[in-house]
Amino acid sequence: MSNFNPAEQIQDLQYFGEFGGVNPSITDSSTFTFLQAGKMEELFEKEIEGCYLYSRHWNPMNKYLSNALAKMEGTESASVTGSGMAAITNVILQICSSGDEIVSSRTIYGGTYAFFKNFLPKFGIKVTFVDSTDMSKVRAAITSKTKIIYCESISNPMLEIADLPALSKIAKEFGCKLVVDNTFSPLMISPALHGADVVAHSMTKFINGMSDCVAGAICGTKEFIDSLSDVNSGASMLLGPVLDSFRSASILKNMRTLHVRMKQHSANALYITTKLSADGNKIIYPGLPNHPQHQLMQTIWNSEFGFGGLFVIDMQTKENANKLMELMQNNNVGYLAVSLGNYKTLFSAPGGSTSSEIPEEERIAIGLTDGLVRVSIGLDNNPERTYQLIKKCIEQV
Repeated sequence: MSNFNPAEQIQDLQYFGEFGGVNPSITDSSTFTFLQAGKMEELFEKEIEGCYLYSRHWNPMNKYLSNALAKMEGTESASVTGSGMAAITNVILQICSSGDEIVSSRTIYGGTYAFFKNFLPKFGIKVTFVDSTDMSKVRAAITSKTKIIYCESISNPMLEIADLPALSKIAKEFGCKLVVDNTFSPLMISPALHGADVVAHSMTKFINGMSDCVAGAICGTKEFIDSLSDVNSGASMLLGPVLDSFRSASILKNMRTLHVRMKQHSANALYITTKLSADGNKIIYPGLPNHPQHQLMQTIWNSEFGFGGLFVIDMQTKENANKLMELMQNNNVGYLAVSLGNYKTLFSAPGGSTSSEIPEEERIAIGLTDGLVRVSIGLDNNPERTYQLIKKCIEQV
């Protein structure tokens, strides 16, 4: 673990353009020609290095980006998709069949929760939601039909930290796959190095960092990634969640600055939450000593990238939360918008937005009340100024 630096893995990648450009050339083509008919037939059966068939299968730019993601996550291979949800759904449907079961963390992104709770039963796949910070509850939920243990490295929106080594140990004991959504913590946490079998991302967020695209990623073994693109049985091939090559090129360029951005997001969040907490505000942030998994995170993180750029302010009521967000937007703290990982600060009340798919009684049970405001801090140059603006807004609520 100590010898693996995800930022250096990205830094060391070299992709030359067709004419020696410092950025790889974009192949603007949906289909590819063959000099011999036999090669086309062969490519339908197996991947051939440097050969491409059809962009729903692979294209050069998506391959470049996938290779970069695999290097970043320390996995053998990777593939890219048209959204983060496409990445998650493809992984689940590739691994699970009718009659199979999943044990999932109860604190996950609302879209994933809706897919698990409302959509998968159509296919005879059962999902049991548990407090994944309690290993005894995870164990108790596993049956002979369980194929996946699912969690988020840092959960959305409660910012719980997954004990990846412990979850991996349980998964291996019961012959399950540990699938981890690492959207909130690229570079910060490397799930595969702690035993995760598959790592998924919404690249829409921190990896791209510009709020100008929707994209996803799947990282895992070469065998698993190859299975996804199998022309006969691959979820990614048959469901068709293709990422456009121009967007892949844009994301790949943005990945080159990811290490700088993650450090700044984390530094800003730690500075601001430390001050807001000292003022007496109820703050949820893994970097604060009062966070339940503060110590745990320091055993699994890549420390130079900090505790992340997301924190939660508990304003107690929905009315207070809404007023605070409107004040912060009017005072140019950032934007009242869903999503995260942007260069500009974004904030929303997850109970009424990104987690609204979770029934109210379940949200209350995990502490996800309507008074919570999730803040994705931007790349602000002066965090003291941002802190003062947020403090002023809180005082006006």
